[in-house]
Amino acid sequence: MRVIAGALKGRRLAPVRGLMRPTGAKVREAIFDILGDAVIGARVLDLFAGTGALGIEALSRGAEMAVFVEDHPESLKVLRRNVESLDLEARTRVLPLAVHSALKKLAVQGQKYDLAFLDPPYGGEKAAAAVQALAAATVMAPGALVMVEHGRRDILPETAGNLQRLELRRYGDTQVAFYQAV
Repeated sequence: MRVIAGALKGRRLAPVRGLMRPTGAKVREAIFDILGDAVIGARVLDLFAGTGALGIEALSRGAEMAVFVEDHPESLKVLRRNVESLDLEARTRVLPLAVHSALKKLAVQGQKYDLAFLDPPYGGEKAAAAVQALAAATVMAPGALVMVEHGRRDILPETAGNLQRLELRRYGDTQVAFYQAV
């Protein structure tokens, strides 16, 4: 897996062997084409970060900083290795917590984010629960964009708290929902 565009274009990202379903290059490219200039200068929240591919891609394309949230031990090792190998430590923070715990912590700190990526495991209610938890945490700035990658059978709400779904795109078995904080 490689960074697609920006300052880190072509740089390799270490994978998590056998356990994860990383966002494919075509889906990542489509996501960032849709986001366009909204990435530039953004404060990014990457939930269920895995290898960090989405947050790192955002940093490569001009995001100011990124907070990565991951609690799976093997994924956490790979995420930290990717951040270090790309010399991104000064612009990143890694929270080794479950998403709900991390959101509570970030809410208490009062920080606001301009862009969030959610890529929970497919199936069940994980994606919908993650959207609800993000909305309840009120960590997104007004006008912020939220991208949720999920399985085509997963059903997400049209609205959750201050998050309003703008559009839904399908890429094979993957769907990507885009929300905006109002």
